[in-house]
Amino acid sequence: MSKIGVMVCGHGSRDEEAITEFQAVARGIAQRLPEFPADYGFLEFARPIIRDGLDALRKQGVTRCLAVPGMLFAAGHAKDDIPSVLNKYQADHPGFHIEYGRDLAVDLKLLRAARERIEQAERTVSRKVPRDETLLVVVGRGTSDPDANSNISKVARMLWEGMGFGWTEVCYSGVAFPLVGPGLEHAVKLGYKRIIVFPYFLFTGVLVKRIYDITDEMAALHPEIEFLKASYLNDHPLVLDAFAARVREILDGDNAMNCQMCKYREQAIGYEAEVGRIQESHHHHVEGIGTGKAHRHDHGHDHHHHGHDGHHHHHDHDHDHTHAHVHHDHAHDHDHTHTHFPPPFPDHPHGPGKRNPERL
Repeated sequence: MSKIGVMVCGHGSRDEEAITEFQAVARGIAQRLPEFPADYGFLEFARPIIRDGLDALRKQGVTRCLAVPGMLFAAGHAKDDIPSVLNKYQADHPGFHIEYGRDLAVDLKLLRAARERIEQAERTVSRKVPRDETLLVVVGRGTSDPDANSNISKVARMLWEGMGFGWTEVCYSGVAFPLVGPGLEHAVKLGYKRIIVFPYFLFTGVLVKRIYDITDEMAALHPEIEFLKASYLNDHPLVLDAFAARVREILDGDNAMNCQMCKYREQAIGYEAEVGRIQESHHHHVEGIGTGKAHRHDHGHDHHHHGHDGHHHHHDHDHDHTHAHVHHDHAHDHDHTHTHFPPPFPDHPHGPGKRNPERL
């Protein structure tokens, strides 16, 4: 009989607060799966790295590891980087089998958690503004994977329709367009009395803090509009429930990512040249660096994602290189460089391209 363990694979951050929040989520996932030993690790910028978490599970006698990406959507980190690390670890340790779960994706549990975060922001002010006179701005991280980016639009639409906002806009903290600055520039022109800015992120960090900074700057320029900053998802109980469900899906054999829209399998508009492109990680040189502290983990799950359709989901290194822009400063969450396949419109006027003017 194989002993099953759980590995949570995080991205990592140079922001200590972000690491602490991830650890809290990892503990919450472990508490929902008490029958399994659990651990966690980071892809880059923080310790423990993913290999450390896998080592810890092996020392506990685990021979079958259920790994999940600690991420919202299946872009480059979830498709390429984490699977690359997991595949190598499995190859280096015969007898240790890793099965990879899917991303959280668009999930009704997460939408309910999002609704609560938005409602909490509304309760921070006494002035009553009807929902139909309020504009909701949903901010995604932004990736070079069009399917992941489109999920933000679906989330925004479902919140808009379900909560009755007057209008909803979508923008991104980097890579995709429109960026936060141009997105809010457009939003203020629509004539709404209140704008709620909601970062659809799991954790805080450089990017979320920049989103809030941009919101503050726009509010100062437009005192006639009330700006509210909703909190990101963090360790909301429904988020933890969704993660636990992803682990159990592996055992049930129902953990396939959305391969029908994968730019490596099908010719997505604008990304036709990437069909069949090799998916591999480029993060080896930044494993474990960043925060300057060695964090200990109580659990996590990792992954060797064999898609049931034979599609090894070590997908695009989308690198969520978020340029969350105040003034379109092009500041990256990562300060290292990788070679990225060029997006369809790298110089879009509302994106992070070279022609982007230094303006809010």
